[in-house]
Amino acid sequence: MNTGVTAAPVVVETLGWRGELPGTLELIDQRELPGRRVQLQIDTVEGCWEAIKVLAVRGAPAIGVAAAYGVVLGAQEALKAQPKQPADALRKAALIACDRLATSRPTAVNLFWALERMRAAAKAAPGPAGPDVARALLVEARAIHDSDRATCRAIGRHGHPLLKDGARVLTHCNAESLATGGAGTALSVIYAAVEAGKRISVFSCETRPLLQGARLTAWELQAHGVPVTLMTDGMGAFAMQRGKIDAVIVGADRIARNGDAANKIGTYAHAVAAREHGIPFYVAAPRSTFDLSISSGAEIPIEERSPDEVTTFAGKRVAPEGVAVWNPAFDVTPAKFITALITEHGLIRPPCEAEVMKVLGRT
Repeated sequence: MNTGVTAAPVVVETLGWRGELPGTLELIDQRELPGRRVQLQIDTVEGCWEAIKVLAVRGAPAIGVAAAYGVVLGAQEALKAQPKQPADALRKAALIACDRLATSRPTAVNLFWALERMRAAAKAAPGPAGPDVARALLVEARAIHDSDRATCRAIGRHGHPLLKDGARVLTHCNAESLATGGAGTALSVIYAAVEAGKRISVFSCETRPLLQGARLTAWELQAHGVPVTLMTDGMGAFAMQRGKIDAVIVGADRIARNGDAANKIGTYAHAVAAREHGIPFYVAAPRSTFDLSISSGAEIPIEERSPDEVTTFAGKRVAPEGVAVWNPAFDVTPAKFITALITEHGLIRPPCEAEVMKVLGRT
């Protein structure tokens, strides 16, 4: 399909800090897309926790960035309550905010990575006045955000040579700019390929039960002028069998030391089908998504969400009352099904502990 699309896409800014101190965390409420674009203004730790918990902000890197700003909100709240608090009191408030935000969602390790950076920043922040700590925290949160933007660009740069001109790419869930602080992870590869003059088209799986692929990925790609075809999750294997797919690229929420990768539920099935049909399966993720403390995907905590996400659709019940529901939000794809991991530090190929540690062990 020759679309003539070669211009760099406009990145959707999913979240950001507005003002200085005092300031607010502003983010797009992704629950409302694509029907309405609603900006949430958040000025409390609890508001940030709620936004992460209910998926108003989602995507592993974006969750980490939001949480970093949430820690700043914790310090800001403490200053508002008592403007002349000493530095130690602000440090304590920041650490309490870190502990609270860490309970929002369990699987995306970027959340905990960002909070560890904010804890370190709080402990190292200068004194003796509380505002000095708050300013140091805002500097660190902005650095995390800026780093994510640069990371997305680097992932695209390393990954786009894997896609040939005319490639038809299947993706699952949303790993675009809405999921990060920059241009996305998996889809930054696609955007970089488009910028390089390649003709790329995308098959986006709807991603049940919350339809991130239909509501978010299809919306973003369409807005950027990248040809996108929407299909249900169960159609992926058949599309591969019919020769419609040249590559699969997905993001991840946590990757173990051996290369096993957790991503949105349904990803594993695509990986198995891709292996059967000889189609490369790529996972694009930043260093912050790797959890080198765990040896395999068996150790990744899998979030289970409300049965209502499965039994209702658009506010209408679609399943019988009282039916049992299992609703894991993620699954784990074993490294043996992954052709390469695409990171800001380069490709990890083949995905295995030795290669992961070779590329990332010193970063």
